[in-house]
Amino acid sequence: MITIRKLTQEDLPALVILFDAYRVWYGQPSSLSRADTFLKERIARKESMVFGALDKEDHLVGFTQLYPLFSSTRMGRIWLLNDLFVVPNYRGQGISIQLIDRAKRLAADTNSVGLLLETEKTNDIGNNLYPRTGFTLEEDFNHYFWSAKI
Repeated sequence: MITIRKLTQEDLPALVILFDAYRVWYGQPSSLSRADTFLKERIARKESMVFGALDKEDHLVGFTQLYPLFSSTRMGRIWLLNDLFVVPNYRGQGISIQLIDRAKRLAADTNSVGLLLETEKTNDIGNNLYPRTGFTLEEDFNHYFWSAKI
């Protein structure tokens, strides 16, 4: 049985490990210390909402992290579902769907106009999952990104 709940500072040790694995999966170098600092700041400053999936032994086996945004054209809040990760041994059990459902409930609870997400075109798992959970691929828009040199 999986339980989905909001994560707090007390959950950081386990969350940092999963967050780091998620970033590595996306081709980023591992850095537990930077992951710890990043997550600690987001949670302390209430800049993101993190929900975790815990197994029956209360081990963190997945998470999703959302950031609040606003849409001028829709005149309302949008939550950016930025991160979604389930450890490999727990994949295929519907945990991602449970995490997405929790994100949808957050959107409803905060009177938001919706959820926004992006994923790589090569992410076959995500590109199959998101339409099944009610997301619509918006093909009418170009997505651009400017990268600062830091």
